Order: sequence, then C-alpha cells, then structure tokens
Amino acid sequence: MSDRLTAIALIMSALFASHVFAQTVGSEVQRDINQENRIEQGLKSGQLSTGEAARLERGEAQIDRMESKALKDGNVSPEEAARIQRAQNRESEAINRSKHNDVSGNPNSASSQRMQTDVQRNINQQDRIKQGVQLGALTNKEASNLEHGQARIDRKEARAGADGHVGAREQARIQKAENKQSKKIYREKHNNPTR
Repeated sequence: MSDRLTAIALIMSALFASHVFAQTVGSEVQRDINQENRIEQGLKSGQLSTGEAARLERGEAQIDRMESKALKDGNVSPEEAARIQRAQNRESEAINRSKHNDVSGNPNSASSQRMQTDVQRNINQQDRIKQGVQLGALTNKEASNLEHGQARIDRKEARAGADGHVGAREQARIQKAENKQSKKIYREKHNNPTR
C-alpha cells in the first residue's frame, strides 16, 4: 500500500511541477507578447520611429535568448527567472522612454508599415508558443529552440531598422525567416513529444 501511495505522490508532484513550469514559461512569453504589443502600438501611433523600434527589438532578442538558455535544461531556476524579470523590466522602461521622448515616427511611411507588420508577426508567433506551452504540446527543449528562433528574427528586425528605415528587400528576408519559424512552431506543436 505504501508503494502505491508513494507512486501516486510522485505522479502528483510531477504533474504539479509541470503545471508550475507551464505557468512560469507562459507568463514570461505573455510578457514578451505584451511588450511587442506596446512596440507595435508605438509604431502605429507615431510615438516610435522605425529606428527606435529596431533598438527595442534588439532588447527583445536579448530576452528571447535568455529564455531559450533558461529553458534549455528543462528547468527555469529562480535565479534565471529573476534575471529574465530584470531584463523584462529594463525593456519595459526602454519602451516607455522611447514612446515618451521627443522623437516621433510616421506611422504611414512604408518603413514603419513594414516594421509594424513584422512586430505583429512576432506577437502571433509568441502567442502560438505560449499556447503550445500551456497545452503541453511543446516540450521544454522545443520551447527553448522556438525562443531561440524568435531571438534570431528579432535580431534581423533590429539590424534592418538600425538605420531608421526598413526596405522591401530587408522585409522580404525577415518574412522568409518568419515563415520558416512559423512552420517550425507548427511542427513542434504537432509532433509526438509532449511535456
């Protein structure tokens, strides 16, 4: 009887740990989504120029890399979670400063429109990752790899807009990477391994 109770306790603790992990990862990815939404809103309102959005995307890339590294071993330690939170807080402050400085952008310019489209795609991709984590369709390793892919896309956006302008060719390269990432998210969510 005690072996049976021990087995049940182990199963329950594993289920609880998996649920806690999903909440932690899900909340961090949700924060990524919220920050990307703030960047997109800043572009749409003209509070952010393309160059400012590009600098903010560089910060988002750093956060995605931190999340990828933390997830790689399948366990986000309290120290890693605290580091990610600090980086998220710094990025939030940077978004706020950039939206409320003397620099403004033209939301109707082709460059801003391209950046808006790319940032919206980031939001969609991050939301799909969050859903996969919450539903258990993504393993820790898969979530790590997908966050690494998001970091690469954010870096491409940062480089494209670094000069304050995103050209049609630059956007085509970004969209190619986004399409590749989208397919990867789909594959990882629909393969057999689950958490």
